Amino acid sequence: EVQLVESGGGLVQPGGSLRLSCVASGFAFSGHDMSWVRQVLGKGPEWIATSDRYGEEFYADSVKGRFTVSRDNAKNTLYLEMNNLEPEDTALYHCARAPAYIANIIPGSWGQGTQVTVSS
Repeated sequence: EVQLVESGGGLVQPGGSLRLSCVASGFAFSGHDMSWVRQVLGKGPEWIATSDRYGEEFYADSVKGRFTVSRDNAKNTLYLEMNNLEPEDTALYHCARAPAYIANIIPGSWGQGTQVTVSS
């Protein structure tokens, strides 16, 4: 059974940082593109970052330069380092076993998510 378990969310002030983690199991993690998708209540899901199976990174313009995606294949874990957070980054963040740019339209590939709230 494929499982994706996210953690690391929380409440942070504007300008602050958080590091999200996603532990994967039930499939060959190193052989898959892995992405982060975020969802704001009342809005459509947004793809934000991917670490592909070849080690390449891809980012949405909305997070480029502030967020960094990485992976540790030995630990079957995907990370998202988020810096200079803005209130607009408030969302439920999902890890996804899906490729860049389209992970947001494959909800069956997501984990349950971890909530990030940016507020003073």
